[in-house]
Amino acid sequence: MYREVCESFNAAEIFVLVESREEAFCICIQPPLIMPVHKRQPSIELLEFMGVVKENGNDQTSLPPVHTPLSYDYVLVAKTIDCQQREAFKKQTEYIEELKKKNLKVTKIIDDDLVFYGIQAPKEIFEKYRYLLKVSDACNWSSDQNVVPLSTRIRIVHFILNHTPIRSGENLRNLMAMKVFEARFCLHEKRKQRELKESWARWTACLQGQPITAVRNYFGEKVALYYLWLGWYTYLLIAPALIGAIVFLYGLAFFNSSPLIKEVCEADTVMCPLCDKRCKVWQLSDTCTYAKVSLLFDNEGTVLFAMFMAVWATLFLEFWKRHRASYVCEWKVSDWCEEEEELILEIVNNANCEPKKYKHSYLRSTLVLICVTIMILVIIGLTHALVVFRVIVAVLLAEGSWEFLSNHSNSGAMMLGAVFHYLIITIMTRVNRIVAMKLCDIEETSFATTEKSFTVKMFTFQFFTYFSSLFYVAFFLGRINGHPGGYVRIAGKWRLEECHPSGCLTDLFIQMAIIMVLKQTISNVFEFAGPWFSRWLKRRNTKKLQRKCAHCYLKDESEGKYGAELCENCKLRDWLGNYRLNDVDSFSLFHEFLEMVIQFSFTTIFVAAFPLAPLLALINNIIEIRLDAIKMVTLERRLVPKKTNDIGVWINVLEAIGVLAVIANGLVIGVSSDFIPRLVYRYRYGPCANGTVTDIDCMAGYINNSLSIARMDDKNIRNEFSSYQMVAPSGLNVSYCSYKDYRSNQDYSLTPQYWLILAVRFAFVILFEHVVVICKFIAAWFVPSAPIQVKNDRLFDRLKRLKEELSSFEA
Repeated sequence: MYREVCESFNAAEIFVLVESREEAFCICIQPPLIMPVHKRQPSIELLEFMGVVKENGNDQTSLPPVHTPLSYDYVLVAKTIDCQQREAFKKQTEYIEELKKKNLKVTKIIDDDLVFYGIQAPKEIFEKYRYLLKVSDACNWSSDQNVVPLSTRIRIVHFILNHTPIRSGENLRNLMAMKVFEARFCLHEKRKQRELKESWARWTACLQGQPITAVRNYFGEKVALYYLWLGWYTYLLIAPALIGAIVFLYGLAFFNSSPLIKEVCEADTVMCPLCDKRCKVWQLSDTCTYAKVSLLFDNEGTVLFAMFMAVWATLFLEFWKRHRASYVCEWKVSDWCEEEEELILEIVNNANCEPKKYKHSYLRSTLVLICVTIMILVIIGLTHALVVFRVIVAVLLAEGSWEFLSNHSNSGAMMLGAVFHYLIITIMTRVNRIVAMKLCDIEETSFATTEKSFTVKMFTFQFFTYFSSLFYVAFFLGRINGHPGGYVRIAGKWRLEECHPSGCLTDLFIQMAIIMVLKQTISNVFEFAGPWFSRWLKRRNTKKLQRKCAHCYLKDESEGKYGAELCENCKLRDWLGNYRLNDVDSFSLFHEFLEMVIQFSFTTIFVAAFPLAPLLALINNIIEIRLDAIKMVTLERRLVPKKTNDIGVWINVLEAIGVLAVIANGLVIGVSSDFIPRLVYRYRYGPCANGTVTDIDCMAGYINNSLSIARMDDKNIRNEFSSYQMVAPSGLNVSYCSYKDYRSNQDYSLTPQYWLILAVRFAFVILFEHVVVICKFIAAWFVPSAPIQVKNDRLFDRLKRLKEELSSFEA
C-alpha cells in the first residue's frame, strides 16, 4: 500500500519507502526529498535496511513531521515577457488574479524563458460539484458518489479555467490565441501511466485485450468508449475478413477454368483505339491478365458477400449497443447528460451565472445550409477536376515515347488519378475542418451541441471528399463516354475514359485499394512519427533541468510546524516533461473517430468491388489500437477526461452508413458489375437459353456478345479514326474494330438486349435492397439493445436509491 503511495508522486524518479516509529516516509533518492505517507508503528527491519534514516535519543527519526503536498490539477505555461510586451504581461497577471479570487491556489515557477503556473483547486469546489450532481438527474446514483477522482477534478478545473474571463472579456482560449499563455495541460500520473504502458500501450500487447476500466479511470469515459468501440469493431471484423478472403480465393480458383477467361485470352478480336492520334487498334487477348484480376472479385460469391456485409453492419451496431450498455451500467453513467453537467459546472464556476439559452434562427440555419451545399458542390467540382486529370494524363501517356506506358495508358492514368485523389483528400481535410468550425461559430450553440454539429458537418465534407471519385468510377465511368463516331469529349478535345471489356469493377477495385493502402499506411506512419519527432525536437529546444534538489522546508506559521513540499526543481522537472509532450485539444479524439468511421465506410459501402477491404481494415485496426494507445500515453499530453455514456452522434452516422451500404452495394452489383449481363446472357441469349441442354458451357460466347462493331466504311468512323490508328499489331490494315456496348452495327442505336439488361438491373437493385433491408430490420429487432442482466442491475440500483432517499427523509 505505502509503496504505491510513494510511486504515485509525479515529480519523483526513485522512491524508497522508509518507516519510523511515528510515521512512514517516502524518500526520493534522486532528487533527495522526504515526504510522509501515514502514521504507523515502526518497522525495525526497514529502518535497519535503509540506514539513511538516523534515530535520535527518543528513538524517533530526526526528520521533522511533514504533510503530503496537494497534487496539481492543471498547469499553465507562458513565455517570459520583456518590456515591449507589457500589455500581454498585464493580461496574464490579471487572469491569474481572477483565478485566485475563485480560491484557486496558483504556484509560479520560472525556468529561463518559460513561466509555469500550477493550479490547485480547493476541496469546496468539488464538494459543491458532488452535491449538485447528487440532486440532479444527470447520472445514476452510486455508492461511490462521495469520491471525487482526479479525472473529475481535472475536468472541473479545466471548465473553470476556460470560463474565467478578465475585465476586457477575453477568456483563456482568447489569451492563448493572443500568445499571452503558451500552453495548458493536466499532468500525467506516473504510476498509472506506467501501469497503462505495461498492460496496454506497447506493441507486444497487440493480440491482448484492453484494460478498458483502467483507461476509463485515467482518461475518462469518452476515451474509454472510443477504445471499447474500436476493439469491438476490430473483433467483429474477423468474420468479414475471413469470408472476404474466401470470396477472393473462390475467384482465384477459376483463373484457368473460367470460359470467360479463356474467351478473352484466346480471342483474336480487334478492339477500337482507346485514344486519339497515337493509339492504334489492339488485340482483346492483350488484356488477359486484366480479365483474370476482374474475376477475383466480380463473381457470384460477391453478391452473397455484399448481402452479408449489409446485414453485418446492422448486427455490428446492435451488438455494440449491448456491449456498451454493460460497461456504461458498471460505470454508473447510464442516464448521464452532458448538457446538464455543463449547467452544473457553470454553477460551480459562478453561483450567479445565467443559463446559456437555446437559440434557433431560421436565417442562420438557412445560411449554414447554403454554405454546406456550396462546399459539397466545390468538393464534387474537385472530382470533375480529377476526371479531367485522368483523361489528360491518359492522352499524354499514350502519346509518350515509353512503349509500356503507351500501351497501358488508361491503367497508368487510373493509378496516377488515385494518387492525385489521395493528395486532394490530404489537403481538403484541413480545409474541411476550418469551414466546419466557421459554420459552427455561426450557429452559436452550447459546447455539446457544437460538438455534434461539427461532427456531422466534418463527416459530410470528408465523405464527399473520399467517395465522390469512387461514385464516379462505380456508376459513371464508361457509361457516358459515347461510342465510335459519337464520343463525348471534354472541351471538344479529350475523350472520356472507357471501361475494360471485362467490366468497370476492376477500375473501382484499383482505386479503392490504392486509397485504402495509402491512407492507412501513410496515416499510421505520420500519426506515430509526427508526435515522436515533435517530442524529440522539444527536448532539444528546452533546457535540461539539472538533477539537483535540496531539502525544502517551509514553516507554516499558523500551525507552528515545519512542512516539506516538492521543491521547485522537482515540480519543474515534472511540468517540463509534460510540456515537452505533444499538445492535444478537444478534437484530438474526434480525428481518431473520424478516421475509423471513414474506414468503416470503405469496408461496407463498396465491399462488393473490394472483398479484401475487411481484411485490410482488420490488420490496420490491430495496429491502430496500440498506435493510438502508445501515442496517447507516452507521446501526448494527458487528455482532459470527459464523462459520457455513448459515442454520441457517431452512432447515427454509422447507422446512416449502414443504410447507404445497402443502396451502394445493390447498385454496384446491379449496375457496375457484369453479374446481371452474364445472368441475362446465360438464360436468354447463351447456349443454355430457354432451358436448352448442350455440351457447351452456358457462358461460351459471352464476351463477343457484349461487344459491338464499328466499320470503317461509315463516314463518322473514318472521321474518328485515322488510317494510322487502324493498323493492327500484325501490320495489317483492318476495316472494323470492336468496342464494349450493346449497339446496332448499322445505325449504332441501342439494341433490345441493352434495354432488357437495364430492366433486369433495376429490378435486381430493388429486390436486393428490399430483401437486405428486411433482414436488417429483423436483425435489429432480434437483438435487444441491452442485456437482461444490465436492465435488472439498473432496476435494483434505482430501487436502492429510492429506498435510501426515503430513509433520509424519514430520519
